[in-house]
Amino acid sequence: MGDFLSADNVVAVATALVGVLVSIGVVWYERLVRGKSIGYRVQMDIAVDGDNELFNALPRTPDATLVLLRIENDGAEDIRTGDYTDPDPQRGLTVQFAGRQVQSAAVTQPDPSTLIDHFRLGHDVTGVRHDGNRVYLPRVPLNPGEHYKLLIRLTGGPVNSRVEITGGISGGRVKPNRSVPMDEKPPSFSRPARVITVLLTVCVTVLAAIIVAGEKTPQPRGCATGELKVTGSTAFAPAMTAIAKAYEADCPDATITVQARGSEQGVRQLSETGDALRKGADAPAVVAMSDGPKPDGSYPGLTDHRAAVITFALVVNDDVPVTGLSGPDIRRVYSGDITDWRQLGGPDLDIKLVSRSADSGTRDIFRRRILDDHGEPAFTSRDCRTRNSPSDKVIRCELDSTAEVLRTVAAVPGAIGYGEARAAATSKGVRVLSIDGHAPGTEGSADPAYPFTEIEHAYTYGVPRAGSLTASFLDFALRGEGQDVMAGGGYPPCYAPDVAARCGS
Repeated sequence: MGDFLSADNVVAVATALVGVLVSIGVVWYERLVRGKSIGYRVQMDIAVDGDNELFNALPRTPDATLVLLRIENDGAEDIRTGDYTDPDPQRGLTVQFAGRQVQSAAVTQPDPSTLIDHFRLGHDVTGVRHDGNRVYLPRVPLNPGEHYKLLIRLTGGPVNSRVEITGGISGGRVKPNRSVPMDEKPPSFSRPARVITVLLTVCVTVLAAIIVAGEKTPQPRGCATGELKVTGSTAFAPAMTAIAKAYEADCPDATITVQARGSEQGVRQLSETGDALRKGADAPAVVAMSDGPKPDGSYPGLTDHRAAVITFALVVNDDVPVTGLSGPDIRRVYSGDITDWRQLGGPDLDIKLVSRSADSGTRDIFRRRILDDHGEPAFTSRDCRTRNSPSDKVIRCELDSTAEVLRTVAAVPGAIGYGEARAAATSKGVRVLSIDGHAPGTEGSADPAYPFTEIEHAYTYGVPRAGSLTASFLDFALRGEGQDVMAGGGYPPCYAPDVAARCGS
């Protein structure tokens, strides 16, 4: 009897009794109280800085705001498309903003990612529509715990104005949830249920400490362990660095290292590393980012994953009073036919071409999109200021990264170069040029006629093994929370419903 009344057994019996009671209570709560329910909450409501605008297809307004809204099935039963009671067969819910007008709305981070298909009414038609101060959402089926988010740009009113979602659910309700920070999970139970859960947790924790003290805490669901390297594009490196930090915050046993060396070099090294492995070995834990696709037929062992739309910009030293160039003038500059800014209405000053190295995806896009597939002049300068030889017709240097190009253009009088649009727009000492009268946006080029854009690609060697860090990180980056990071950085993610057609996915 004394052995039975040991501390281990007493705690175990007490835990079992509490567990039985909690199980009964949870079943009662889930089935009789929660039922069918759609909950919503505002996770972010901020003013948009006029000097750092998102959604640049829209006019700049001093009172622009950005709202991130989470919509979830917080009930105990599935919600099917037929459960919505709106008389419009293509409408499920209506979001209304008091005192503000909707300018743009996009779906982001559906969980599971397959929900994204329910926001497309056709190949090029999205089910997310807006009119005035309302956003209309399609009938999206949601299992318990599933959710999606809306990123909405508004104007005409202050932040934290009232937001309401209306719509009918047969046998259920649509209601606001407690507002929580963007990355915090909503509470699974009501206050009484949470109190009971806490009691059970205390008992289980004590028992676990007695029996398996020191056992390592398992990784969160969806996480993987190990080390992964992200290489390739220097233009997209800031976005991948931010996504890597977000993944490591959720999955502390993973280490993601971003080592940008240029698109072509990253893709080539990934292919060579994978080809060198013995047959049957795991593929290298490497993701190579590329500005634009790899050449057709090259690197057959690589698998393509389309990531986002990326925009580039032509920039000049801020002292050059030129605001835009035509396509023909740009091609004459980069063919060496125009060598002085005076020929383009500027000062009597040599034009100095600050270019990227041959491994650069940005350079290849510039060649294809702007130079009509013609190459740039030969390398003629080591310091981007003087000619290597007096006989050189034009001054042209080559640098290894977007950041180096922008710094050099800002420092060298008469310099012209190119780089990622968001980095160019925020760099001091450079002026962003329009091309044929069209200005680059920092949201994947809001102007569809702007030519200097491309799709950012993520390459892996083969198809990542299920459960591997490569597969987990790509899912996080392209279909999970990484979409919010890309959208916030000005890169419309390819898995967003209004961008998928543009990405060809």
